[in-house]
Amino acid sequence: MAQKIALITGITGQDGAYLAQLLLNKNYKVIGLNPRRSTSEVNLTRLEWLGIANDVELVDGDLTDLSSLIRIFQQYQPDEVYNLGAQSFVQTSWSQPLLTGQVSGIGAVNVLEAARLIKPDARCYQASTSEMFGLIQEPEQRETTPFYPRSPYAAAKLYAHWMSVNYRESFKLFSCSGILFNHESPLRGLEFVTRKVTDGVARIKMGLDNELRLGNIDAKRDWGHARDYVQAMWLMLQQDEADDYVIATGRTTTVRDMCRIAFEAVELEMDKHLIIDPRFFRPAEVDVLLGDPSKAKAKLGWQATTTLEEMITEMVEADLARLRKNA
Repeated sequence: MAQKIALITGITGQDGAYLAQLLLNKNYKVIGLNPRRSTSEVNLTRLEWLGIANDVELVDGDLTDLSSLIRIFQQYQPDEVYNLGAQSFVQTSWSQPLLTGQVSGIGAVNVLEAARLIKPDARCYQASTSEMFGLIQEPEQRETTPFYPRSPYAAAKLYAHWMSVNYRESFKLFSCSGILFNHESPLRGLEFVTRKVTDGVARIKMGLDNELRLGNIDAKRDWGHARDYVQAMWLMLQQDEADDYVIATGRTTTVRDMCRIAFEAVELEMDKHLIIDPRFFRPAEVDVLLGDPSKAKAKLGWQATTTLEEMITEMVEADLARLRKNA
């Protein structure tokens, strides 16, 4: 059997790194899209952390440049395509709404168009997001729940999501979307709240800081581990028919309680160090997200295996190890 070839956009991000590791373990040839700007240096930190930086092939290209995607499809003829690339920080999307739309929205369609033109039998995965539910219309969000995006990021992702559906229905492209709820890990960027918390707690424990400043800590999220969630991505592309799936744990927790778990992991009292800072409030907040992963469990045989407590403890320990290494 010929070795499968997978193309991953966003390979240097959290999900891209874990997905690359998963696919390499399944004997795929993994190609990673590498957008270059004013420097030739590529941030391989996450791939290096997993010990796979030398096992993937990076190729120059950009989601906003269809011609580069067409050339990559022509050269590598990928069997599976995972579009994880995006401007994925919600807060930034308000200050850079047009860029977010170009990368997270139009960029996704460029991937679909390149597949349609060059490799129409490729199986495509689109990284959708629970942020599309926004102002929630149902207590538990599932595949049939109406969307109500509350940020430029969510609106861009919603466009990409529906275009994925359109390419599936109009051109018979094998195009799936994973509507992933919040998923974290030690590879999460410092700009995201979970990693901001675990890094902040580690710094306080090490005596490098004394306070952690956050915005709305009463917002509720359904948090899982990225390592579990990339397994769901792969499973979607192994099915007989393309479809869309909510990927979640089915448990929602406040930011406040997530913080408490992190502080308790290092035996510190949260109330002595946590400060609410109005600068970190969003212009339009998403108050509650709670996913219903029933369809994924029934059709993919997938369910989350890592608890929030286990994940946050792992992240705190990883941040402590980083700080000690750099001390």
